[in-house]
Amino acid sequence: MLAADPGASIASIAAEAGVDRRTVYRRFASREELLAAIYAARLTAIEQAIEDARLREAPVTVALHRYVENIIAVNRTWPVDLARMLADDTVHARRDASIREVDTFLQRATDEGLLRANLPQGWASALLPQLMHLVSRQMPHLSPAQAADVVVDTLLHGIGTS
Repeated sequence: MLAADPGASIASIAAEAGVDRRTVYRRFASREELLAAIYAARLTAIEQAIEDARLREAPVTVALHRYVENIIAVNRTWPVDLARMLADDTVHARRDASIREVDTFLQRATDEGLLRANLPQGWASALLPQLMHLVSRQMPHLSPAQAADVVVDTLLHGIGTS
């Protein structure tokens, strides 16, 4: 609900969840606390997706597909924008750590010849999240694996060496 309407009230969120508004307030003292919990859950899911992809150990193509598939699932499960919480230093630090991990992986993909080295600095890092976001929203009929196939194919044939 919050992804569709960031201003959704606690009462409407509770009704959608099938619980009383007081039940929500027993768990979350304020709307901001509820939002913080949602953002924390999304960050945790992103961190887990990165860990599960084994970006440092797995073969690049395997890790890329696994990462993209995992993130598409996260985007669909937690379709909220973290930008609203970036004023929080902890959220910002966690998000930046995830970005660094993926950037390191994309540099590995470039070093191993999967991505072109002559692209502008940061282009793959900017393009990949946009592709994942687009397929997550625009192609909900595709499973995360099928959606990952589309993203990886687009990435590699759009900026890949082959």
